Amino acid sequence: MAGVFTVGLTGGIGSGKSTVAELFAASGAGVVDTDQISHFLTGRNQPALTQIAHNFGSEFIAADGTLDRIRMRKLVFSDQTARKNLEGILHPLIREETARQVQNAIAPYVIVVVPLLIESDSYKKTMNRILVVDCEPETQIRRVTERSGLNREEVLSIIKTQVSRERRLSEANDIIYNEGTIESLLAQVKALHIQYLRFATMRTGSDLA
Repeated sequence: MAGVFTVGLTGGIGSGKSTVAELFAASGAGVVDTDQISHFLTGRNQPALTQIAHNFGSEFIAADGTLDRIRMRKLVFSDQTARKNLEGILHPLIREETARQVQNAIAPYVIVVVPLLIESDSYKKTMNRILVVDCEPETQIRRVTERSGLNREEVLSIIKTQVSRERRLSEANDIIYNEGTIESLLAQVKALHIQYLRFATMRTGSDLA
């Protein structure tokens, strides 16, 4: 992703990554969301589905021809080998499409949303900054149960599969605390947007020197 100033945006489940990314987009940043790319790649008639059906069985393909996400989610959060197998199919395709979208972006800098950024050296080494969206664990649980229908124990099991909050914060260049109002969130985004514009301009000037 050379030549493009990139900010890797990450955070635990329910932290508010999508909301923060939308606010950056509204401010003028480019946004590339690896979750959206994953959804596209597991849509109807996408090549990844053929590999998934071969490795996991046709029962993981829904009636509409897309990935049965509920069935697959239950499997990969309870079976580490299955999760690694799925990642082996999807991650190379996601990385390729992510790089393509970043290079094609016309914004002054690009926010790259990667839920498992801290766990992935292949993404971390391509980012100029790491931005973590943080909130209290109880806030995560409440948000996820309200939006997904999962119960508390299921949400906790997902949180346990992700890197710890402490490690995520320790690797952050920048942190957005998402515990207050949307106005508070927007103020934090605007402050970082100004900072990232400055960094991107400095990088461009350095590249041209």
